[in-house]
Amino acid sequence: MTIVERERPSGFLPGVVRNITQRELPQALALARLDPSVNGFVISRIEAALVDHWRLGGALWGFFSGEHIHSMLFVGANIVPVNTDASARIAFASELIRAGRRSSSILGEANQVRDLWQGIETFWGKARAVRENQPFMQIDNDPLCVMDVRVRRVVASELDLLFPACVDMFTEEVGVSPVANGGEHQYRRRIAEVIDSGMAFAVVEGGRVLFKTEVGFTTDHIAQLQGVWVNPSVRGQGLAGPALAAAIVEIRASCAKTVTLYVNDFNIPARKTYEQLGFKQVATFATVLF
Repeated sequence: MTIVERERPSGFLPGVVRNITQRELPQALALARLDPSVNGFVISRIEAALVDHWRLGGALWGFFSGEHIHSMLFVGANIVPVNTDASARIAFASELIRAGRRSSSILGEANQVRDLWQGIETFWGKARAVRENQPFMQIDNDPLCVMDVRVRRVVASELDLLFPACVDMFTEEVGVSPVANGGEHQYRRRIAEVIDSGMAFAVVEGGRVLFKTEVGFTTDHIAQLQGVWVNPSVRGQGLAGPALAAAIVEIRASCAKTVTLYVNDFNIPARKTYEQLGFKQVATFATVLF
């Protein structure tokens, strides 16, 4: 990546955009931990990279004032801003325009995502979808409700059962199939990795997955849920709340005491379920999908 000094309007912070080095990762981690829930994904990537830099899973750009990292941008399959202000977003947008679009989404705290997208939209072209209001929620205690005792970790031999449910959930949520255009092998491998790590939870009966969710990532502070799904044949029967409650109890016992997720504002049934379980909205996310 080329080191570029950015010129800005009066009152904007001057700085340099460049890749964050291995030596600078502890400073990057400290910056991300200023908001350990919202920045959980980037924290998880940095923590992995501190063990092995190849595990970062993308590039980590810094907006520097001297040797100080003022803001960051994770650039991989997803683009995720961290602690950016208008000055940093101008700089990052310029670099993204120069690099061209290679990511499938921009996601994170809503104001940062919206502003960054406005800076590159003309050059990157129309997005497939822009979801501007996604409540980011967390729970710090076990849900006080009935729990579904059938919830358990998925085992490796059940990959063929879980895989179709994951494909259905992804397609419903994102609007495109993860197995389209030759993506089946890669997505299947990803689901197998989640199962092998013990991060997939489900209710399986009669050879069918009735409910499932996964932990997308963990840090010392949080575990983030993804892929919450109920089989269409049993929707509306009150399965989601007790099943998710049981999963949360297990996740809090074995992964992290705080569980987070984010949800589309238009998904009213899911939002009601999360609120009934005790989730509280602590931020607002936005996602731009390509």
